[in-house]
Amino acid sequence: MTAEETQVAEVVVVPQEEAEKVVCENEKVVEGDDKVKEVDEAESKPKAVEKSSSYKEESNYLSDLKEFEKKALSELKSKLEEAILGNIIFKEKEPKKEEEKKEEKKVAEEEKKEDTAEEGEKTEEAVKTEEEEKNEEKPEEECEKKTEEVAEENEKMAEEGEEAKKPEDGCEVVDKDISLWGVPLFPSKGFEGTDVVLLKFLRAREFKVNEAFEMLKKTLQWRKESKIDSILDEDVCADLSSAAYLNGVDREGHPVCYNIFGVFDNEELYQKTFGNEEKRGQFLRWRLQLMEKSVQKLDLRPGGVTSLLQINDLKNSPGPVKKELRIATKQAVGLLQDNYPELVAKNIFINVPFWYYALNALLSPFLTQRTKSKFVVARPAKVTETLLKYIPAQEIPAQYGGFKRDNDKEFSAEDGAVSELILRAGSTGTIQIDVAEVGSTLVWDLTVLGWEVNYKEEFVPTDEGSYTIIVQKKKKMGSNEGPIRNTFRSNEPGKVVLTIENNSSKKKRVLYRYKANKCSTF
Repeated sequence: MTAEETQVAEVVVVPQEEAEKVVCENEKVVEGDDKVKEVDEAESKPKAVEKSSSYKEESNYLSDLKEFEKKALSELKSKLEEAILGNIIFKEKEPKKEEEKKEEKKVAEEEKKEDTAEEGEKTEEAVKTEEEEKNEEKPEEECEKKTEEVAEENEKMAEEGEEAKKPEDGCEVVDKDISLWGVPLFPSKGFEGTDVVLLKFLRAREFKVNEAFEMLKKTLQWRKESKIDSILDEDVCADLSSAAYLNGVDREGHPVCYNIFGVFDNEELYQKTFGNEEKRGQFLRWRLQLMEKSVQKLDLRPGGVTSLLQINDLKNSPGPVKKELRIATKQAVGLLQDNYPELVAKNIFINVPFWYYALNALLSPFLTQRTKSKFVVARPAKVTETLLKYIPAQEIPAQYGGFKRDNDKEFSAEDGAVSELILRAGSTGTIQIDVAEVGSTLVWDLTVLGWEVNYKEEFVPTDEGSYTIIVQKKKKMGSNEGPIRNTFRSNEPGKVVLTIENNSSKKKRVLYRYKANKCSTF
């Protein structure tokens, strides 16, 4: 093998104060997520880890909004404040049916005949003078004023833990404490998150104020009727903890929610979850509960992280042939889209089987164009590559080709970013980790996107009289291999050499990280 066909990355395990040293011949090495070192002068442009170009959230700062957006926001705030002061945010009780009205009218007429049977007899209690009637009428302005006074007094009493007062008869309390996702909605309170929440509804309705206002009212009504504000206290579907969960953050700080549809391939769990309408209702409550937990991870303020990243894993999913799952999925999608607008930055579907496209065609008519624009689809062979555009390798779970492991005792968030080596077709790359301290234990993670390479690990001592130790003998790695983690404790100076032979016709991306655990002294 000539020098031109071999690339070497030398990594020295040194104290944290010193920097990592990487040398690469005729190729590129990406350190962390963005730094690039280039040796071949013919290729002068750096190549960083590929990221999505349309992933940045829209600004929630008032100064960044366009004029028509500012106008729409101002109009929505005015409508909202007027509705809150007028107590018309929530619907009144359903009006009585026509039959009931007729029956009540008939009864009233009969009672009236009985009352007027004896002419001239009028009790003092039945007669009211005009002056008395006038005194009984509460002027609307006076009622509103008293109501607001009671509401303000109740706010103070609530802060002191005292019981609230009731309004006078005929007056309604103006509830200025209406909130959504923990954010007060009454505009005059001036809470910085109010604009962020209202902008989500405006964007979901293309800044059409009336439509956004109606959407907001329906959401508040639905939350009240469905008792969503107390849903986190409910104990529902404990068996579904592996079906959906929050795990880590993406490159922009969005919390990542994983939905694992493959768990429903288990017939017992499937029947327990979707067996009848009541169980499907519990499933929806569970999914809404998870969404509420996800929202709690957000920072609904200008400049904050205000949306999630959703990963939908369709591997081994029962698919649309399961009617109950199809119905429940459709209901969940509808509820989330109608009542949690703009809370998902991207919806990534991975391990997508052929039937997904049929399901997508089924659900597509119920999705807005803005929602559909956030969908990303990845077939099984492209899962890791797709996720890396949005999530750093150290935050991607190991089952998806990343380095994140449950209860990891070796690596933590403080151990630094992942490095990347681009290995061109027909070449061999080596990563050399020098041992700076005898007796220390080296630990490393390594993966190759798509694998299909030969891989081995050796310890090469500095003393030429010592023997090379095979840590991992040469092995052909198939395309479905997961990331490798290994350790080695050195008893003499030397270096661990990780060798990757790429005999394919395509370039390969090698991701790796390492650390040294110093030996303990007693």
